[in-house]
Amino acid sequence: MIRFLALVLVLAVPATASADIFKLFGEVQGGGLYGQGTTGAQKDSAFFAQSPHGMYGAELGAELFFFDAWIQHHQYTDGSRLTTWTQFGLGVHTTFDTGDDQQKKQHKGGYIEFGGGLWYGLGTGQQVMPPLDNAQISDKAFLLEGRLGFGTHLSSVFDLGIEVPVSYGFFFKSGNGAGANNTSNQYRGFEVEGLVALRMNLRLL
Repeated sequence: MIRFLALVLVLAVPATASADIFKLFGEVQGGGLYGQGTTGAQKDSAFFAQSPHGMYGAELGAELFFFDAWIQHHQYTDGSRLTTWTQFGLGVHTTFDTGDDQQKKQHKGGYIEFGGGLWYGLGTGQQVMPPLDNAQISDKAFLLEGRLGFGTHLSSVFDLGIEVPVSYGFFFKSGNGAGANNTSNQYRGFEVEGLVALRMNLRLL
């Protein structure tokens, strides 16, 4: 994963000359999830392994050159049960347009994107109403994520694409009576998602 993030950074550098300097963006997302615990006392009760596999959610972010900050909220459901995961991240992201010169000028045509970052996440084992307190949070995690995607620019504002984020991290069970430093509450695990995303871009510079 570290090598992947380094590759993303190398690829992003030459792309900055034609990239937007600063933009805000938001996405609505839908798709599916697969996750497993890999090591640790709580690996068999890993959040992403126990969550339903259908998902929907949203992401908000800001991008300066190719440096990004994100806030993401996903809900996982099978129609009868629902869990939630909210995470906050910092990282890098770059997009390569695949259309002709005219399409690139008009922000149309296809694109391929790469990204990666560090996240801090909070999970709940059921639907909850904010504001959250510690008793409602079932899992917390520090995650390293890489993602790739492709799609089409529908206009200068909207993009429609497929995204595949892959993350691996250190998790610990939360809630009343669960201590983060207690190894019996800790585990490591990974998650893979396949998402369809509709993105809105607000280019400020």
